[in-house]
Amino acid sequence: MLPEIKLQGDVDIAALSPLLRGMFLSVAYADGEGGIGLTATGAMNRKFVHWAAVHFLWPGFTAEDLYSMNKVLNESDMPPLWVVRDMTRHLKLLRRKKDVLLPTRRGREFLVNPNAFFDLIATDYLYSYVHATEREEEVRARLRWWRMFLNLLNIKSREGCTPMDLVKILYPDMAPLSDTEMTIEAWELKSDLQYGVFQRLCWLGLLYEAREGLTLLQDGLFHKTPLWAACLQLESDTQSDIGVH
Repeated sequence: MLPEIKLQGDVDIAALSPLLRGMFLSVAYADGEGGIGLTATGAMNRKFVHWAAVHFLWPGFTAEDLYSMNKVLNESDMPPLWVVRDMTRHLKLLRRKKDVLLPTRRGREFLVNPNAFFDLIATDYLYSYVHATEREEEVRARLRWWRMFLNLLNIKSREGCTPMDLVKILYPDMAPLSDTEMTIEAWELKSDLQYGVFQRLCWLGLLYEAREGLTLLQDGLFHKTPLWAACLQLESDTQSDIGVH
């Protein structure tokens, strides 16, 4: 059974959750600007993509980050925008009318009280959403592991942990390997955790990665945000340490 995501604490979700903040800002933009313009191929136009890059404040995808790789920004250059667009469409917050995306009645209700939508957004995104780089079978196969992942992270992220730390717990036979051997042997396992678990929790706002002073190739330490305790109740909440037996 999947852990229930149910917001109970009083936290500033828009400040903590890049996904909810991006969805809110997109619907608000569409409401205030007469819609989000679309290109001939149906992508969000450059005017909005630039605005989103500046205002979303998405970790790892700020305007500075994005413009360091591209002189101009299209929707395809900003992966978080793919998720924001998919989720606003899936929850029927935006609808397409000719060459613009417009807020629906439900979208305007979302603008009035975005916190009321968080449980639904979080549950759908964490457990069901299929990223563009994933296959649906991978997301379905991960369902049986989420309770264990969340309980492990509930303990390990108190002091900060990396995807490789989790690999060593889940696959103890790899723990004695050198860093170089681990990189080679566990690359795919680490990548699955990094993008399938850690990234989802960060984009949702339950974890954040401390990256100060690190290079692009170095892993930061992941920690829980106040949103974690505000919406998750887990078996490991009272445990001081945890392992896999």
